[in-house]
Amino acid sequence: MSEQTPISHPKQRLLTKDIEGYDTLAGLALDMRSSWNHATDQVWRQLDPVLWALTQNPWVVLQTVSREKLRQVLAEPAFRKNLDDLAQSRRDAAEAPAWFQQAYPQSPLSRVAYFSMEFMLSEALPIYSGGLGNVAGDQLKAASDLGVPVIGVGLLYQQGYFRQVIDKDGAQQALYPYNDPGQLPITPLRKPNGEWLRLEIALPGYSVWLRAWQVQVGRVKLYLLDSNDAANYPAHRGITSELYGGGPELRLKQELLLGIGGWRLLAALGIAPEVCHLNEGHAAFAVLERARSFMQENRLSFEAALAVTRAGNLFTTHTAVAAGFDRFAPALIEQYLGGYAEQRLGITCHDLLALGRQNPNDASEPFNMAHLAIRGSGAVNGVSSLHGRVSRHLFGPLFPH
Repeated sequence: MSEQTPISHPKQRLLTKDIEGYDTLAGLALDMRSSWNHATDQVWRQLDPVLWALTQNPWVVLQTVSREKLRQVLAEPAFRKNLDDLAQSRRDAAEAPAWFQQAYPQSPLSRVAYFSMEFMLSEALPIYSGGLGNVAGDQLKAASDLGVPVIGVGLLYQQGYFRQVIDKDGAQQALYPYNDPGQLPITPLRKPNGEWLRLEIALPGYSVWLRAWQVQVGRVKLYLLDSNDAANYPAHRGITSELYGGGPELRLKQELLLGIGGWRLLAALGIAPEVCHLNEGHAAFAVLERARSFMQENRLSFEAALAVTRAGNLFTTHTAVAAGFDRFAPALIEQYLGGYAEQRLGITCHDLLALGRQNPNDASEPFNMAHLAIRGSGAVNGVSSLHGRVSRHLFGPLFPH
């Protein structure tokens, strides 16, 4: 399938978008490159210094500023020249050959899909918790600067991770501020006909509709999915409400949407990555969907398709203790993936469970997402030399011979 060019238009205020120069400001505001290249900070500070200091969110500033203020600053020759220079600099950064193009001009690598449960790019897009998101965000920023052809895939949370506050009695309270998509530096992904790109994912007894969004990270794109679609029942709209919230069942649903939904999103866009990089085991279901797609296209068995596609899968583990891996009860896996295994993969649920177990024949052993990621990947790495040694000890029993 040839790669398509999706249409991604921001939600623009009708009162201001017709002002000459607004589109240039919008392009800068929606590019997360400003989170590590601060050349545009003065622009947003000049538009609204108080709001900029409070939010560090260029898109919020641009959505809030009055029509009169915009006209005033855009009429200033110095401001307009600076704006044009910044826009040209952004174009140059996106188009100029970077390290990857110079070092590997004949590389056959066209796309690396980087799956992560969280991405920390800026406080303007609060869909992160801690270290895992830091690594994921820095991977995209580095890929942009180096010209590595990476595409990020994640989830858009309505509330994200909780904010900690200490009340007057010294007790911790968890707050969940709402992430208003209209004030986040994201744009809806649309089909060539202008229709919003949405995916239907089957869960037991019902389907969930996912909306697709795009985040511009320099020359890299990050695609996000969320279930807060009006076509869903209220309970299903909340599947992507919180990062790491709820119990095992909600976590399993989120990881199904990330892995299976994320790979299907790439297929809907006509993107066929040579490499699928799993940032922790949360996204391990992507290896199943990648194998399913390959077996369907090439009329192979699931076992053969997994053997072929695993060479292009990479798993990075961050966890140093076995208790830190996501593990699900066999009954829960059977409930949510039993039909998928039999109808889509052509295997039994027992065969699927075996992929996520240390002992494939132990019917009582939980399904471990890290084990699935390892068995479905051609390469596995840790986040440091020491962590690599710890991980080899943790995962050694998977390879008794």
